[in-house]
Amino acid sequence: MRIALAQIKPLKGKVDKNIQTHIRYIETAAVKGSQVIFFPELSITSYEPSLAKELAFQFGDERLAVFQEKSNQYQMIIGVGIPLLVDSEIYIAMLVYQPDKEVSVYRKQFLHDDELPYFKEGAEQLYVDVEQEKIAPAICYESLKEAHLENVIRHNASVYLASVAKPKGGVEKAANYFQKASVKYNIPILMVNAIGWSDDFRSYGNSAVWNKQGEVVVALHENEEGILIYDSDKEVGIIEYL
Repeated sequence: MRIALAQIKPLKGKVDKNIQTHIRYIETAAVKGSQVIFFPELSITSYEPSLAKELAFQFGDERLAVFQEKSNQYQMIIGVGIPLLVDSEIYIAMLVYQPDKEVSVYRKQFLHDDELPYFKEGAEQLYVDVEQEKIAPAICYESLKEAHLENVIRHNASVYLASVAKPKGGVEKAANYFQKASVKYNIPILMVNAIGWSDDFRSYGNSAVWNKQGEVVVALHENEEGILIYDSDKEVGIIEYL
């Protein structure tokens, strides 16, 4: 199976332009034979907690319908990040579109302290079953909480997917942890980060894949827009620049 990680540069609050960027990456990943593609945390709006109320989506928003269309067209699983409004609460969410199925939603369960004024924590883990793999998504801060990884391991996850918006220090901390955790829990760990400015920091890219031996299979640099594609069967990766 080929899993694509889209290292993009989201534009602050520019939803329509960001959606077009997503479509361009989805189409490129499809040409490269990817069955799955994931984007960074809050990829549709950029990571902007103070604007979450203004930018939040509700279920059924027509602006997002294109992702189901592309999922059906390319028979591809697509994971995108949005602030999601449900019953007057806003969540950091990942919407997962699957071919000819109803969209699934994952809500970030562990929030950083500075996110608590803007968002509510989710309560349930999502798993994405594709071919022989069971992918467990994690969103940024919670991907560094070992309790989160331990839980998905207990539920037989075979791939750990961290969708993040991290600055340089956060990326370095994540790389150190993922290298050790992939060995300890015998699971490949994939991290997809954004680049460019959001909120009050610059996302530092360096999207990467760590195999079960803790080795970096493939990685992008801190300022590159592109797609990292991981072949889980052969345990190799390729990079496609956009």
